[in-house]
Amino acid sequence: MTHRLTSGLEDAGLEIRDVLMWLYGSGMPKSRRLPGGRGTALKPAYEPIVLARTPMAGTTAATADRWGTGVLNTEACAIPDPTTSTAVVRWPANVCLTHQPGCRLGGCARGCAVAGLDRHTGRVRPSRFFYCSKASRRERDAGCQQLPARTLDLFPSSAGRSRRQVRNPHPTVKPIELMRWLTRLITPPGGVVLDPFCGSGSTGCAAVLEDRQFIGIERDPDHAKVARARITHHHQPRPAPAAPPTIALATTGPA
Repeated sequence: MTHRLTSGLEDAGLEIRDVLMWLYGSGMPKSRRLPGGRGTALKPAYEPIVLARTPMAGTTAATADRWGTGVLNTEACAIPDPTTSTAVVRWPANVCLTHQPGCRLGGCARGCAVAGLDRHTGRVRPSRFFYCSKASRRERDAGCQQLPARTLDLFPSSAGRSRRQVRNPHPTVKPIELMRWLTRLITPPGGVVLDPFCGSGSTGCAAVLEDRQFIGIERDPDHAKVARARITHHHQPRPAPAAPPTIALATTGPA
């Protein structure tokens, strides 16, 4: 639960600055279907992202000048306004929207969160916020061609359960574009991104694509293999004399 995560961060001495909301339209409710059109839970349509920082020893300006941290890189994450023909950009908002994989320039797929918010508005549309697509199968498996195929069964209790063979069986793969946006927002160029719950490595992919250093920790050896393969795939060698980004990926599980 988000409130326990947030309380834990505060207990560890961090300052809570904001909570970002990542909205999406896809997903299945983890609910029992009871007689009389009743259930036990709602369909999930958002993920909270807690924004926190360590207390600063000096002023915000002094910390930013010395370390490049303690502030948000708002200009790097500004969003072009699609309602104007000029180069107007909007200050980054604490809401991110996800298009369905089936959305195209000509229209959105059914259930798309962006289309749902835009449908009943006028000229100024909410989708001027940052948006990206859900991770496609191609994105999930990129770089994992040498790994064995596994069965992905996201909804084992669903009557219309979907089972398919994938190279990356992680159940909650984040879109790389979303993680790149978050990386740019909080990590200065050349900085270090730490992901203590690396999963299948989407944060690491984002870090190397944004020219940041990356340290990932993952206790599941199978997920660690997938993460290493995906990050290596997205790491593009830089011309000399620039050094390639550091990729450190540890697993706390059994070998």
